[in-house]
Amino acid sequence: MKAMVIEKYGKSVPLLLKELPMPVLGEHDVLVDIRAASLNPIDHKIKAGKLKLLLHYEMPLILGNDFSGVVIKAGDKVDQFKPGDEVYGRPRKNRIGTLAEYIAVHQDDISLKPKNLSFEEAAAIPLVGLTAYQAFHNILKLQKDQKILIHAGSGGVGTFAIQLAKSMGAYVATTAGEKGYDLVKSLGADQIINYRKDDFEQHLKEYDAVLDTLGGDVLKKSFHVLKPGGKIVSVSGLPNAKFGKEARLGRWKTILLSLVSHKLTALEKKTQTSYHFLLMKPDGAQLKKIKELMEKERIIPVIDRVFKFAEASQALEYLEGGRAKGKVVISISP
Repeated sequence: MKAMVIEKYGKSVPLLLKELPMPVLGEHDVLVDIRAASLNPIDHKIKAGKLKLLLHYEMPLILGNDFSGVVIKAGDKVDQFKPGDEVYGRPRKNRIGTLAEYIAVHQDDISLKPKNLSFEEAAAIPLVGLTAYQAFHNILKLQKDQKILIHAGSGGVGTFAIQLAKSMGAYVATTAGEKGYDLVKSLGADQIINYRKDDFEQHLKEYDAVLDTLGGDVLKKSFHVLKPGGKIVSVSGLPNAKFGKEARLGRWKTILLSLVSHKLTALEKKTQTSYHFLLMKPDGAQLKKIKELMEKERIIPVIDRVFKFAEASQALEYLEGGRAKGKVVISISP
């Protein structure tokens, strides 16, 4: 099969189109003919080697973290899917590799794809959908009428998260530039802060929750918009000791995370809030719930551009440039 791989870590390392053996099918796996995949910030972080402390991969590595396609074979103990099923999903972290013609994926990590979506639209959903779903349901426990700030509302996670939060009855503030204003407004954002002109922390107070996708100074400033007892979930900030313990990373890695995240811990104490780092987990059952929301059109996919498979390098460069509004998708099938 054809696949897009890297042979070593590095920001400037090229994506190479290689011919590789077909995936090995486990007894709980399905073999999927991938029709489309989408790119996410985690892809260029993995490529650059920024996640080596948390994720270890052998080279050559096929990039890509979510997909849609058609089941062509099922393992002996698969009882949820059959050949011909149209599915979408996010493979578990040690089995990534959706920038390829085929993937073997555990049946628990996928769902039937939403019937009303194309393969390209469905491929745009799994990673961002699960990220927002797990942030809101598993960690923040977001409730109706609570106030949440979602950073980078016109990005891949942001466009999904705004819609999910609104479907849950929350009041949503978001940050966006001029080019993203109309988009986030159309998705239901109640308050929009132009991050190029205004400091969001000067305009927003007493919020229940923050979803951070940017990290750095934006994350640190976000503590100050929360009420006491409020929560921040970040997918771009530093993992802390709490994450190390939950992820069972071991004593020494947990101590290291405690040291590198000490400024965030100090902010937690100062503002009487709590900080959580989210490394999203595959979950077919949650994807099924997201599928139902998509089919009811409570949430719609937002796609910036669709690239051809041979253009995967250009697509990744485009995503890294920060210009995308919504998701960047790669069509795998001819």
